[in-house]
Amino acid sequence: MGEGWLTASHGIMFGLLLGFAIVHSGLAALRPKGEKLIGARLYRVMFALASLPYAVVLIVYFISHRYDGVRLWNVQGNGTVEAIVWILSAISFLFLYPATFNLLEVAAIQKPQVHLYETGIIRITRHPQMVGQVIWCIAHTLWVGTSFMIVTSLGLILHHLFAVWHGDRRLKVRYGEAFDVVRARTSVIPFLAILQGRQTFHLKEMLRPAYIGVTLFVLIFWWIHPILIRATSNVGW
Repeated sequence: MGEGWLTASHGIMFGLLLGFAIVHSGLAALRPKGEKLIGARLYRVMFALASLPYAVVLIVYFISHRYDGVRLWNVQGNGTVEAIVWILSAISFLFLYPATFNLLEVAAIQKPQVHLYETGIIRITRHPQMVGQVIWCIAHTLWVGTSFMIVTSLGLILHHLFAVWHGDRRLKVRYGEAFDVVRARTSVIPFLAILQGRQTFHLKEMLRPAYIGVTLFVLIFWWIHPILIRATSNVGW
């Protein structure tokens, strides 16, 4: 490992991830008070206006600097590894995005609400977004193989592990004993509650329009991925 491998981009990326965690989780924590002050729809819009542009900055910066630092391994060009990376990435999206099924609430067309689910993917894990993010990080760390990628993955995973505690805490405050019942019948670790007999899996609950949308998103993203990489490279960050 040569001198100077720890480029400034490593620290910048970790700082950006820390800032995003503060904005995203901070606004989530302030949601009850914010909704009382300005209403649920307006607060969701404010949340989106703060989070989405920040997420775009993170994505652009990540793509622009993903090969910074030292290359710890290089498996690119291996067709088997590439297929594994794409399969893991597709699986990660199945966990990342159907966590909130009501897209009208996401877009604040309907009044956004905090739901206490115990069906569908929640039977597999109570925190599907965390699981999806970990799978995504594993896939991309395997493919990129740089120290910058490891820093990025560690930052993302740490944020989502914090979100596990933070999310459970907020649900406990809102739902009290009802959340305790759900927590006792579900697990953070995928399939653990099912293996322990605390939960059962119902395939029919997974047959929802949201998963069709996610599948289409994965196919479209696979098609535009090279275009996105080229476009981002021209930003010059």
